[in-house]
Amino acid sequence: MDETTVIITDQTGRIDKVLSEEFADFTRSQLADWIKAGLVTVNGKTVKTKYAVKNGDAIVINPPAPVELDLTPQDIPLDIVYEDDDLLVVNKPQGMVVHPAAGHEDGTLVNALLFHSPLSTINGTFRPGIVHRIDKDTSGLLMVAKNDKAHQSLQAQLKAKKNLREYIALVHGNIKEDRGTINAPLGRSTNDRKKQAVVKDGRDAVTHFEVLKRYEGYTLIKAILETGRTHQIRVHLAYIGHALAGDPLYGPKKTLAGNGQYLHAKTLGLTQPTTGEELVFDTPLPDWFQAALGKLKPVDDGNEIDVSSL
Repeated sequence: MDETTVIITDQTGRIDKVLSEEFADFTRSQLADWIKAGLVTVNGKTVKTKYAVKNGDAIVINPPAPVELDLTPQDIPLDIVYEDDDLLVVNKPQGMVVHPAAGHEDGTLVNALLFHSPLSTINGTFRPGIVHRIDKDTSGLLMVAKNDKAHQSLQAQLKAKKNLREYIALVHGNIKEDRGTINAPLGRSTNDRKKQAVVKDGRDAVTHFEVLKRYEGYTLIKAILETGRTHQIRVHLAYIGHALAGDPLYGPKKTLAGNGQYLHAKTLGLTQPTTGEELVFDTPLPDWFQAALGKLKPVDDGNEIDVSSL
């Protein structure tokens, strides 16, 4: 990202919090580091991270150049659900990392995408084409930008909450309500830096859910994202006492066997950046997920949904 200016109008709060809400692609801690390094100025002057913004403030962000990574295109099979000149929609398998990072320098989705197609450059060489992410151990649909114009359009759709993002999740315990909404702000945990948590001054986070089927000890739900914070579904469901089955970070030790959380990004809706066409994509539950459901004992609550159709 080049030097950018933000004029404060109705935003309130600490500068790091306000900027993290303005720029979904940067974390609050990342922005705080830039503020401490003097890369962010307010009305021409450097400030501390606790600075409270005021109406009329002109905030200039001059981010550092992205860290250059030697990204190697790799001929890794891709499950491409949709492709045009602007974007791809990919069905990511569980266990695949989205982009290179420490400990995962290759074998990622980005390495595979670079072999297949040109990608947008907005995120520099760090995350080319990546508009949004899903966790390594979450399977399902991900949209990828081929050019910068498409990237900006898709990013704006996410910020405006215009995308349809529906997940299928298997959680511990029986959720009594047939549907509900979890509205709880999220931020980095003060107890464990690897975790996100519900925190008072966190970023707004809203997850809607609908119960699909109840089993002995578990509930299968549809989770609909209104916002897309890091680990949002995992943290929100653990927060209400129904952690994802198999979740190694937020779930109980005694859980279903597997290679990570039982969470699948099933449905994705977006607006095609050039034509304006509304597109919706759907992908079935992976075989390993269906197999696990087949071993559970359903609860007779009058719900006759056929999970094999999911």
